[in-house]
Amino acid sequence: MSRALLRSAVLYLAMFPLTGAIFWVVCRQGDALRAPAPGLPSLAGPAAGREHVDILPHLLLGMLTILLAARLLGWAFARLRQPPVMGEVLAGILLGPSVLGWVWPGGEALSFPPVVEPYLAAIAQVGVVLYMFLIGLELNPALIRGRARATVAISHASIVVPFALGSSIALFTYPRLSSSDVPFTSFALFSGVALSVTAFPVLARILSDRQLQASRLGVIALACAAAADVTAWCLLALVVGVVHAAVGQAVLTIILAMVYLAIMLLICRPLVHRLVARFEHAQAMTQAMMGAVFVALLASSLVTELIGIHALFGAFLLGAIVPPESRLAREVGSRLEDLVAVLLLPAFFAVTGLRTEIGLVSGGTAWLTVGLLVVVASLGKFGGTYVAGRLTGLGVYDASALGIMMNTRGLMELIVLNIGLDLRILSPTLFSMFVLMALATTFLTTPIIDALMPRTTLGGTRTAYHPRRPDPAEPEPRSPA
Repeated sequence: MSRALLRSAVLYLAMFPLTGAIFWVVCRQGDALRAPAPGLPSLAGPAAGREHVDILPHLLLGMLTILLAARLLGWAFARLRQPPVMGEVLAGILLGPSVLGWVWPGGEALSFPPVVEPYLAAIAQVGVVLYMFLIGLELNPALIRGRARATVAISHASIVVPFALGSSIALFTYPRLSSSDVPFTSFALFSGVALSVTAFPVLARILSDRQLQASRLGVIALACAAAADVTAWCLLALVVGVVHAAVGQAVLTIILAMVYLAIMLLICRPLVHRLVARFEHAQAMTQAMMGAVFVALLASSLVTELIGIHALFGAFLLGAIVPPESRLAREVGSRLEDLVAVLLLPAFFAVTGLRTEIGLVSGGTAWLTVGLLVVVASLGKFGGTYVAGRLTGLGVYDASALGIMMNTRGLMELIVLNIGLDLRILSPTLFSMFVLMALATTFLTTPIIDALMPRTTLGGTRTAYHPRRPDPAEPEPRSPA
């Protein structure tokens, strides 16, 4: 074993007990803190649904409003060379109490009455599951062969460093923005997870818009983001177990997730490859074939949901074991991508927007806290990724570009934050602060990548890489991201 490899292995193994020690010290310090008494404001409003409401017209009106706002802001952001998906995220926030509910409360109540929100949320979850399946179809594992060690090391470093910083910042946010009915340990765990997440789907969208998803650096970034998010979801399962006083169940969740991963890779993957090879000679994609695909998709999603690591990872894993260059992947992707990206996914952003109230973030101290969250989140993600990338052989610009990519948080962060709000670990104010942090770190990704990518060796060169400029006469590229 070479000295460089031995040094990397020692550092990789050391970062886990070091993170555990930091978290233990944070918890010892946090046990002496006292948060304000319960009585946090609720964004849900008064109980609704006691009188009869015709749901379908409100649901259709809400989806129509979401679609128009998402397409308009997505187009505007594309003109600004930002990922259109971030315009869709912003559209969701504009349709919530932060803007529409403040400017025209009657319009928000008409389009999104409380009784409709559960139905809209269900549509949103289905959209996210289908979207992750499409992302899995696009992932090409062949391009990262020979770099598996780097992928694991970078992905885990990009988790443990921001986790340590996120749990440490809880010493500042807990006594100011939480309540005494939330245990500090649960709060610190969730803060660490919230800063550890990388928005895998949004990163895929950014890379696709710049035609980098098939580059070696792009594929490494997607693989690292996928591995990091799986790890983050396992940590999130642990947090949920701690909140529910069921740590043993959380450990069982992680074990079952590893077993399911092994079954998918060792048993299901060869079977899928045989079926895909047989489909190459079929006449056309039939409804029976699409039905089989959806059965497998829903079954895989259901299993991971029952395990406790969220249905979207079952969908992604099924897509990832399908050969990306196969005819099946191309035809299924072409049939689903427009429906998911245009109609279903914006519904999730709208649901998040309905739960976000930026007006709760008021005063200089509150905005300084948002700035602190942005700085700590960025330093943790970039620093952990950059150091691990350099130790595994990446150049300065490659490691820097990868660190910036891993700092993208949009979609996955919103999913995690909604879980934290549902569990009442996050107050509505802190939820809104984390949403602003997710938007800021994601907005910063695109201009910095544009500056760094011409200098990288794995993603492009000064002459070969050209950021894609929107052309009003050119249709939008067809991509699931």
